[in-house]
Amino acid sequence: MDSLQNFETPNFTASLSMATTTTTTTNPNPSPASDTISFSSPPSSSSTLSRYENQKRRDWNTFGQYLRNHRPPLSLSRCSGAHVLEFLRYLDQFGKTKVHTPLCPFFGHPNPPAPCPCPLRQAWGSLDALIGRLRAAFEEHGGKPEANPFGARAVRLYLRDVRDSQSKARGISYEKKKRKRPPQVPQPPSSSTS
Repeated sequence: MDSLQNFETPNFTASLSMATTTTTTTNPNPSPASDTISFSSPPSSSSTLSRYENQKRRDWNTFGQYLRNHRPPLSLSRCSGAHVLEFLRYLDQFGKTKVHTPLCPFFGHPNPPAPCPCPLRQAWGSLDALIGRLRAAFEEHGGKPEANPFGARAVRLYLRDVRDSQSKARGISYEKKKRKRPPQVPQPPSSSTS
């Protein structure tokens, strides 16, 4: 999510930079779901990372900063889907997408003719992409897929609700794109000789 680059609040200041800090969260009472998960960059085979990999690293570091500034501070091993939802709601204040309320005269109009006081929110597509990157980063940093808070049912339901409500409020359909399949060449019938 490009809007995660720089943001500040009284209790939380995160400026993402190219430098990576190493923080390891461990649980003094280990259980199957709480192995050591690191906020450092995983080993890279190439010195130049793709745009996706850079964004994933920035998002991971931002989430780590959010956990450290959480009151009380929260370790990743104790993080749940509820904390991920709290993080997503926190990010809404930095959104740039106008989402009309049901009482707004422009509710359901994709291109309103005049300004309105409706709130700015994070766009559903941005949140969906962010969760995808954080989900991948969690596993790259040592987390187990079954313990991944970014894949929690509550997070999936929240994203679906955001998609549906923004679709209605903005008058935009978020239908899944159908993949074009390459045309298949029909196989000639095999000739059998006896």
